[in-house]
Amino acid sequence: MAEFVLVAGAWLGSWAWDEVVPGLRAAGHGTHPLTLSGLGDRRGVPAGQQTHVQDIVEEVERHDLREVVLVGHSYSGIPVGQAAERIGDRLARIVFVDSGVPVDGESFASGWWQGRAVFEATLAENGGFWAPLPAAEYAGQGLTDEQIARIVGGSTPHPGASLTEPAVLPRPLGELPATYIKCLLDGPEPDEEVARLLTSERWRLVKMNTGHWPMFSQPHELAQILHREATRS
Repeated sequence: MAEFVLVAGAWLGSWAWDEVVPGLRAAGHGTHPLTLSGLGDRRGVPAGQQTHVQDIVEEVERHDLREVVLVGHSYSGIPVGQAAERIGDRLARIVFVDSGVPVDGESFASGWWQGRAVFEATLAENGGFWAPLPAAEYAGQGLTDEQIARIVGGSTPHPGASLTEPAVLPRPLGELPATYIKCLLDGPEPDEEVARLLTSERWRLVKMNTGHWPMFSQPHELAQILHREATRS
């Protein structure tokens, strides 16, 4: 069985996986939900993107984990993709959950739909942090009002340095075993960089008919997919 290191996206912490963990444990897997530096109960800890990469690597090494499945949702696909290389033969698979993927020398802000300058100006206006989304922004993502309230209530400002610091990839990401989960309510197709990676024979695509936060909207289905992807040859 696998050891899952679960890393949620911007504003979120380990609590985001609370409804996914029981299904994985019932299937015999180890689970290690992680709150990244600067978020949740680790708020106030200075954090750039490489801090987040190291958070993930240290979680694996601290527990001496083997057969590791790194799971990165949204923003966290970027540090997870970098940490995968650094844990070496401990890695079994990466699972990107409707996430960004790291591109060597580029940051999360580099791909912002309004342009990097607009995104960086937004961070500057908020004291160097990315403010959590208001409840209205979660409409159309397959979430109940209760689920939205839970996300909004638990979110904390995201450290901006982690979003503007460039990724460092010593080898092509397409060489690592990976699954990309595309959540269809957030867009029917993966972005251009992910589509390119999916041409690798080591990558595969899974689609979910839900929105960008499946650990809340379809946690049991997500756990089943994670189990299946960890145990497929």
